[in-house]
Parts: sequence; C-alpha cells; structure tokens
Amino acid sequence: MTEPSTPVRCVAVYCGSANGNDPAFLAEAKALGAAIAASGLGLVYGGACVGLMGAVADAALAGGSEVVGVLPEILAGKEIAHAGLTRLELVPTMHKRKARMAALADAFLVLPGGYGTLEELLEVVTWAQLRLHAKPCILINTAGYWNGLLAFLDSAVAAGFLKQKNRQLLRVAGCAEEAVGMAVAAPIEKP
Repeated sequence: MTEPSTPVRCVAVYCGSANGNDPAFLAEAKALGAAIAASGLGLVYGGACVGLMGAVADAALAGGSEVVGVLPEILAGKEIAHAGLTRLELVPTMHKRKARMAALADAFLVLPGGYGTLEELLEVVTWAQLRLHAKPCILINTAGYWNGLLAFLDSAVAAGFLKQKNRQLLRVAGCAEEAVGMAVAAPIEKP
C-alpha cells in the first residue's frame, strides 16, 4: 500500500563542477536555476561555487529560492564551497552527501557532467528500481549530451539486462523548463 502523493517542494540537481566546452551547458544550468526559482521550488545540490553547479545555485538564489548545498569535508578546503547559500551542510563523506541530498529532495534533475554526475544519476535511478523511493528522475539532455547513455540503456533493454519498465524510470527532458515542469507534474508517492 502506498501513502498519498505529496507535491514536489525541493529538487536535487546533479551536474558538473566544470562548465563544459559548449556554451549551451552553462546557459541551461542558469535556465534551470531560474526555472526552479520561478516554480517556487527549493534546490539542493553539491555545494560548490564552480562550474554548472555554481551557475544553477546562483540563478536559483537570484530568483529567491532556498538553496542548500551539501559538501563533503574533503572538498570544503579546496576553496569551492559556495559562500552565499541559504545553508551549506558539511558531511564527512561522498556517501553521506548523496544520502543527505536524496533525503532532502522530492525529485532529481540531471544536467551534463562527468563521472560524479553519472554515478549520482545511476544511483538514484537504481534506488527507484529497487523501490527505495518513487521520486522523479529526470535527465536534461542539453545539446544531446546524454544521447550515448540513452542509447546504452536501450541496448541494455534489448540485451535483457534492463526491464523496459525500469528503463522508463529515467525520464528525459529537452530543456530546463520542461524538466521542472515534469518534476512538478509528477508528485512523488511514498513506496
């Protein structure tokens, strides 16, 4: 039996700590922060002031959103901690960071990024597959960045390693506004 659904109030954003080479990546990060704020949502993210992470946070803050950063202590001394957040939480490990972000978020939105972004994305989708949560997981496919991953997931379905119903746990948006709209339109249900 599931509990009644609740509205999305706070979204977690996973994305790169670099800007990437295509200006569309940075523009989409700024658009995502603005869309989060315009929708009256809060943001939880990795706590950095650099790259796409910093751009999302800055845009959300500029729009009036509450922004919570969750930063592992090992990274706090590398001068990447965002000093202007509503709240910055320091945690002892990367594992604690991911768990804390997941606990605070009602949906997960994913912009381009590298190993860390990919790992965070796959973990929350795996948790959804295991029914540890029923929160929306939405990939923002800016400039086709995630096309290779999406093709891989389709090949995993074809090869029998991923069920089609579980493939559908990862939703795809073409832009930031669409992703926020998808998150807001899909209130979470408690598993």
